[in-house]
Amino acid sequence: MLIKNAFLASTALAVALACTAIVPSGAVAQEKTVMVGGAAMYPSKDIIDNAVNSKDHTTLVAAVKAAGLVETLKGPGPFTVFAPVNAAFAALPPGTVDTLLKPENKAQLTKILTYHVVAAKVDAAALMGMITKDGGKHTIKTVAGDTLTASVQGGKVVLTDAKGGMSTVTQADVFQKNGVIHVVDKVLLP
Repeated sequence: MLIKNAFLASTALAVALACTAIVPSGAVAQEKTVMVGGAAMYPSKDIIDNAVNSKDHTTLVAAVKAAGLVETLKGPGPFTVFAPVNAAFAALPPGTVDTLLKPENKAQLTKILTYHVVAAKVDAAALMGMITKDGGKHTIKTVAGDTLTASVQGGKVVLTDAKGGMSTVTQADVFQKNGVIHVVDKVLLP
């Protein structure tokens, strides 16, 4: 047992030294910058400051503004946002987005948008681990207070909403200063 503990301690020290050699003293390892909607997503910026530059998320950004959620998503978080692309909003029944953006529908819009947000930073590896640990399906509690069910289909994470609608993560791990974005192809409905 003593030899095993000494081995583990020396292995941990070797890993720590290797990491120190890679990351200079006082520096912080950064997640890499990726492209979303033709724009660089900088890990040093918050969710809103990055999202406004994605040409694939103009509808989402307009909805976040209409719902009054800008300051929340600029906050410290951490947040995980399953961010529907413009085509996901366009796939809703005609007139749905225009109706949701009206001031009198702010509560409904807020409910839908916060259904896409988790109050934690959950990267793809962690989510896949939770799905595996839970036997192929993992329930996620959203900021809206409702749940999504995550599973893996065809090697991709699929989210199932309360109405049985399914959305696939098309781009994972877009790291932000206050969380992570996973781009999805459908709007999820509570």
